[in-house]
Amino acid sequence: RSVILKEKQVVEQNLEEVIFDYLHDVAYQGTALQRTILGTEENIKSITRNDLVNYVATHYTGDRMVIAAAGGVNHDEICKLTEKSFTSIKPNSKFDVSSLGSFNFTGSQVLIRDDLIPNVHAVVAFQGVSWQHPDYFTFLILQSIVGSWDRNLGGGNNLSSRLAEVIATEGLAQSFSAFNTCYNNTGLFGNYFVTDSDHLEDCFYEVMYEWQRIGKRGLMEGELELAKTKVKSAILMQLDGSSNIAEDIGRNFIALGRRIEPLEVFKRIDAVTEADVYRVQDEYLYDTDPAVAAIGPVKNIPDYNTIRGWTYWNRI
Repeated sequence: RSVILKEKQVVEQNLEEVIFDYLHDVAYQGTALQRTILGTEENIKSITRNDLVNYVATHYTGDRMVIAAAGGVNHDEICKLTEKSFTSIKPNSKFDVSSLGSFNFTGSQVLIRDDLIPNVHAVVAFQGVSWQHPDYFTFLILQSIVGSWDRNLGGGNNLSSRLAEVIATEGLAQSFSAFNTCYNNTGLFGNYFVTDSDHLEDCFYEVMYEWQRIGKRGLMEGELELAKTKVKSAILMQLDGSSNIAEDIGRNFIALGRRIEPLEVFKRIDAVTEADVYRVQDEYLYDTDPAVAAIGPVKNIPDYNTIRGWTYWNRI
């Protein structure tokens, strides 16, 4: 318990972790995804040995586990070691996943004003898709188009992302990063950024405008192909080393029920067209309620209705 409490203290000092906890709190109100990973201090202190034993017995079962190996391994030997080490594990879990209920997305806003914090940490997100959804790779490409930027990195305004160029040129933020977070049957797609109070409204506007620029058929020549190349490069870099490959295999089996080889991934990425990007933008990011969270000196943050309005009137 003391280790978890110390970890909780460390996490609460990381404002990026904190702001995403607030985002899930407002985006998934009344659902299991609303809860933080570590839980409340009260719950942590009340954990007993029986709680841990029951949790392991319920969730650490054969149908919820994957044994993955990569590199110079012998398949038969891995199978023997698996049988030796895991035969005592129950084959199936009795946990009813449907008991968790639905994971409905709620567009809403939470603001935590703290003028002692030098910068505002803000995030705006829309409902995304799951790992298995046909539009998963389209969202990855859309994330790549929006991009990311940090003033501490080289490149300045000489980057492929239009949003990065605008923010770097006008000095609107310290950093920003588009994200695509996927779960079993839902997801979050959005942008996290750090800025000062004086540029907060302008930064919000540019972040919202970038999505609508893309939505009003505003992709520049070669922008889609460049985004595809960046996604492919990121995927290959994640497979650098046996441990990363084994992790990728395990993640694929848990989320999709099979391994998706890089060649298949590349084919799916290449199959995404401009029409797909525009369709996804229209379906998920146009004229809809976003989830907004911000912490810091937030006095200059736009009204939620203004942010909501920027999901459609920038198209005009």
